[in-house]
Amino acid sequence: MRSRTPNPARGGSYRRLSMKLFTILTLLILVVPDRPAGAQARKAFSLAELAVYAAPDREQILVSGAKKEGKVVWYTSLAGDSYKELARAFEAKYGVPVESYRGTSKELTAKILAESQAKRYLMDALESSPPLLMLMRAMNLLTPYNLPYLAKYSAETKEEAGKGSVYWVSDRESYMGLSYNKNKLSANAVPKNYDGLLNPALKGKMGIVTSDTGPRTIGAMLKVKGEEYVKKLGQQEISLHAISGRAILDLVISGELELSPTTFRNHALVAIEQKAPIGWVAMDVVPANAGAAALPIQAPHPHAAVLLVDFILGPDGQKILEKFEYGSATKDYGFKRWYPEKGLTVEQYEKEIDRWEKLVRELGRK
Repeated sequence: MRSRTPNPARGGSYRRLSMKLFTILTLLILVVPDRPAGAQARKAFSLAELAVYAAPDREQILVSGAKKEGKVVWYTSLAGDSYKELARAFEAKYGVPVESYRGTSKELTAKILAESQAKRYLMDALESSPPLLMLMRAMNLLTPYNLPYLAKYSAETKEEAGKGSVYWVSDRESYMGLSYNKNKLSANAVPKNYDGLLNPALKGKMGIVTSDTGPRTIGAMLKVKGEEYVKKLGQQEISLHAISGRAILDLVISGELELSPTTFRNHALVAIEQKAPIGWVAMDVVPANAGAAALPIQAPHPHAAVLLVDFILGPDGQKILEKFEYGSATKDYGFKRWYPEKGLTVEQYEKEIDRWEKLVRELGRK
């Protein structure tokens, strides 16, 4: 059998060819550009990163990701048609379906806590009152975020989270003040401030609600005038009503009460548009019932979650909420607002509420 002797020349050719291919491949690796940074970021972005992403392509990334995710699940305590219209407008603009769960703050609290304990995370975005958000912050259940419109909101309407981000921002506000019946109360007898409520001519003509609106109004009085003032107010034979702020406005409209300092501006504006014989006055400070937008820590659809919060707090969402007579935290209405929960822990706020509720009950004692 003939043996094959390696051909040195041929082996050299293979080696030269291999070296040439290696060199070509190396050059290709060096000169072929990486994927765009944005493309890499889209794949790698977590909820926490998306929430504070501030590059010009923020909306593009959020919309693209939201469409791939297919929907957003939104928990809200907004009432009436306002939340439905927000959802419809978001869907129309971005083509991303919204699954809304609407409940009171207490109902949302129970649902969110139960889901958290079961590690069953369904919620993408949340819109509710500060007490619930304060509780979630204390339990480390919120994701800090930033957004393009943040600078338009005052410090009082934001809960700072550090590094320019926030835990929540007020997206809608309702303002508590004095409503009065124009047919029952002459113009010169209408109180213009808290001192005006002490007018002896108003004795027995005023009503206050015992629901949240009443205690928060008392809290504002304490802040401005002190506890001695509230004791003097108790001499006015004020009637107490275990009803809502909207319901007590109906009593003012009907003339059963001549005035109440525990009614909402937005309810009064709607009634005035409907030709009800009432007026509304801002007192020394105006307690604000706020609803705020927040992100949970475990949003199943992170792009859609951040996009929805951006939408609610942006011009489109704010326009819709104002259509329903909600006040905007970005606007000046000519009166001084007060946010009862601002700067307090859950425990501190509960203690204050207990104190205010006690003073409301004392107002009704004869």
